[in-house]
Amino acid sequence: MPFPLAFGLPLIAAVALLLRAEIRTPRDTRQVKVWKPLATLITIAIAALAFTQPHSHPIYSALIIAGLICSLVGDWLLIDQDTQPKQFVYGLGAFLAAHVFYIVAFAFARTLLAVPSNPTRDVAVAAVLLLLGMTVFFYLRPSLGNYAQPVLLYVTVISLMVHQATIGVELGRGIGTQGALAAGGALFFYASDFMLAINKFVFSGEDASNSIWVLGAYYAAQFLIASSASFVH
Repeated sequence: MPFPLAFGLPLIAAVALLLRAEIRTPRDTRQVKVWKPLATLITIAIAALAFTQPHSHPIYSALIIAGLICSLVGDWLLIDQDTQPKQFVYGLGAFLAAHVFYIVAFAFARTLLAVPSNPTRDVAVAAVLLLLGMTVFFYLRPSLGNYAQPVLLYVTVISLMVHQATIGVELGRGIGTQGALAAGGALFFYASDFMLAINKFVFSGEDASNSIWVLGAYYAAQFLIASSASFVH
């Protein structure tokens, strides 16, 4: 993956500077507002590279970029969620929109690539995701308060996004394909958001060091999803 990897080092640097700002005491919000959007803009640039690559499709690339732009909006809105609680719901909405774009993109790629249908696997994956999603939701439920319905909707949509990504994987085709990259990114996104939710609602965001795991998984997710646009084959 030479072209996406060319942006790997700048992304790592931006994320490292973001993490340094996040774990400072007190949190360096000014620096967070620089490095967080910049890191996501780099992932958008990675996805945009697909338009120059032979193994790409303009509709898939555009859908991924649309999802990343929604993510950029969500990133910005969530920066001040601790001091402006309404920002959390707005940010959640932005990421929900991002997942909708990803769902459409992954379904489109599966149709475009004529990925063989496997109903048994599809149902099994759905059952596992339903179990995981509901387990996390009911673990969070006592701490959610008025956020219960938005969080349940979000869990449902992100689970559908992961489902659409993972059922597009064709075993034996290697990791340098749209299906494998999208699935890896979706799973990292799932892990990141669940860690974020548990830290926010159960532990009240008390452990700032959790940002390392949450943001590390989040940007790994976006990097893989963005890279998938160059490997639709």
